[in-house]
Amino acid sequence: MTISIAPLIYVMIFVAVIVLVEGIYLTVFGKSIKLNSRISRRLTLLQKNGNREEVLAQLRKEMNQHLNSRNIPLYSILAKKAQRANIAFSPVQLIGLMGALGVVAFLLLTIGTSAEFGVRILAAIGMGVGGIYVWVNGKAKKRMNLMEEQLPDAIDLMVRSLRVGHPFSAAVNIVSKEVPDPLGTEFGVIADEAAYGADISESLKSFAERMDSQDLRFLAVAVTIQQQSGGNLAEILDGLSKVVRARFKLFRKVRAITAEAKWSGMFLSAFPILALIMINVIQPNYYDGVMGTPVFVPAALVVCAFLIINVIFMKIMVNIKV
Repeated sequence: MTISIAPLIYVMIFVAVIVLVEGIYLTVFGKSIKLNSRISRRLTLLQKNGNREEVLAQLRKEMNQHLNSRNIPLYSILAKKAQRANIAFSPVQLIGLMGALGVVAFLLLTIGTSAEFGVRILAAIGMGVGGIYVWVNGKAKKRMNLMEEQLPDAIDLMVRSLRVGHPFSAAVNIVSKEVPDPLGTEFGVIADEAAYGADISESLKSFAERMDSQDLRFLAVAVTIQQQSGGNLAEILDGLSKVVRARFKLFRKVRAITAEAKWSGMFLSAFPILALIMINVIQPNYYDGVMGTPVFVPAALVVCAFLIINVIFMKIMVNIKV
């Protein structure tokens, strides 16, 4: 029996591309870019550069650059996720990184496999683009999950600040100093914008729309209504904190209930691909008898189409809106 490790080499190269992206990202921007950093990125930048205006301009540019570049061909599929992940790379740098990683993948494929030139080119392009997409998607999910988890505590901190007599802008500034990223930097930008004359409710609305978060929209609406109609903002935010915590618990409960179905869907979606990889590893010549027939390519395309449809429907079935 002939064993081929070529499919495993493809998998390892793809994983290496993703790890390489993360390494480049941390090397260029430092540990302050990590989401679990105790000191927010804004405070780290302020320590290095005492000019508050320059730091604000840099952070605002990072926060808006991806959505402003949605008109770049093919970049629109990545722009929203890159915006949620707040990737500090500019769109041009991200596209350039795709090309560079594609070249690295091509060189590794050339060294590690004997595939034809066209196959290596297509695989390298797929790994360069796919590696960036997987990396950005993972960053976006992690950042949004952390934000949802931090928001109730941040609102509670604002409530306590308001009850001891601080104005709302000061309460937001306290959150920016006490809460780590991602909320720490986001609220720090809002506090800086308010200090330079921007309407704090408009900044909150912009933040909520940029993150596409319903809980942040609730916060922005609560602050706007209080500014227009008056009332005890501390009590309003205290009630909002309870609502956000209840929604967060409900989301966690739904995730726990649907976890089995999600893993089943992931397994059913990945099993045909894993089976194909294992067949090619154990018996590389398994399909030689049918590859020359005229129906092989159409049949392969039909199978790929059904796999894609399966992934889409599996995701729809377990994506429960709360």
